[in-house]
Amino acid sequence: MTNYKMLFMDIAAIRTEYTLKSLRVEEIEDSPLKQFDIWLKQAIKAKVNEPSAMNLATVNLQNRPTSRILLLKGLDHGFVFYTSYISQKGKELEHNPYAAMTFFWPELERQVRIEGNIVKTSKEESEKYFLSRPPGSQIGAWVSPQSKIIPNREFLESKEKEMIDYFKNNPMEKPDNWGGYRLIPDRVEFWQGRPNRLHDRILYLLTSPDQWKRVRLAP
Repeated sequence: MTNYKMLFMDIAAIRTEYTLKSLRVEEIEDSPLKQFDIWLKQAIKAKVNEPSAMNLATVNLQNRPTSRILLLKGLDHGFVFYTSYISQKGKELEHNPYAAMTFFWPELERQVRIEGNIVKTSKEESEKYFLSRPPGSQIGAWVSPQSKIIPNREFLESKEKEMIDYFKNNPMEKPDNWGGYRLIPDRVEFWQGRPNRLHDRILYLLTSPDQWKRVRLAP
């Protein structure tokens, strides 16, 4: 019989002491989008593994949370990502257009939590990004009925060959069921690891259009 108690005790014994940096309200930007841009650039400069990777959490039709890892593809007045509109997350966002994102950069002992409402990017914006993707990724969007049950791997490989042959003689275009989303934030938290689990947590709350309130949270 597996000794689950011992297994859990081993996990509980894992400890990491956070000592790299601190985070103060008076030292950060008035806008969380500007502050995020600074942290993202620092993560890229530090060669963090997959600095644009994020966990996207949505709510399904049974009112249960679901999540998955995606890549951030744009930052302006919101956080932009692309996917299939008929995927599980696409259907969930159609049903409930609110979501949460979490970025985690362990090399910098940082994470950012973001909440807000979701809007689709324009067709033109989605098309522009789609046509900038590598050819294999473009084909993949046509091949995959994302989140649907498929019979086997050969189903995808056969469909891939079919689409490669098709686009040899036809101009590449974006599938109708594929495009972008933009999360417009109303709550953003920056977390900086600190010694003794007394971490720095600075929360931005949207109080009116383009106006943010900054507060410190207990770790």
